[in-house]
Amino acid sequence: MGCAVAVLLGVYGDLHQPTGFSINLAGFSSGQYVKAWLTTTAVILGIVQMISASVMYGKIRIGSASGWAATLHRWSGRLAVLFTVPVVVHCVYALGFQVDSPRVLVHSVLGCAFYGAFVTKMLALTKRGLPSWAVPVIGAVVFSTLIGVSLTSALWLFSAQGLHF
Repeated sequence: MGCAVAVLLGVYGDLHQPTGFSINLAGFSSGQYVKAWLTTTAVILGIVQMISASVMYGKIRIGSASGWAATLHRWSGRLAVLFTVPVVVHCVYALGFQVDSPRVLVHSVLGCAFYGAFVTKMLALTKRGLPSWAVPVIGAVVFSTLIGVSLTSALWLFSAQGLHF
């Protein structure tokens, strides 16, 4: 199902005639900066996800942290994905799947892969009989693709045009 989501996003983004504009929020200089800051927020929440998962799996020991770590993990994940929804809508609807340069191609592929990996993780959470390493590995793929998306968009924009709103 995750692969289907990734492929469908890519196919729709490729076939859809881009509109050039989809989102902008008051206080931001452009839609690009809205996307960059939302993605950066999602990355920060993704880091919280990695730390809370490490606590949950006993890789980081913090007393009796398992209760709050699980709650923190769930909510930081929900918020991270929530912050990426306007970004993916803008990317797919306004820009489409682009291959103009290697950076943009990699960004397009990673953006589709992020949502595919996210769907895979959500489905894996309810699947019984998976090996104990499956969900952490899928979570790492979700985080890695988010980092890749950020490196090829937000970090690129901030380094090319400056760190502002």
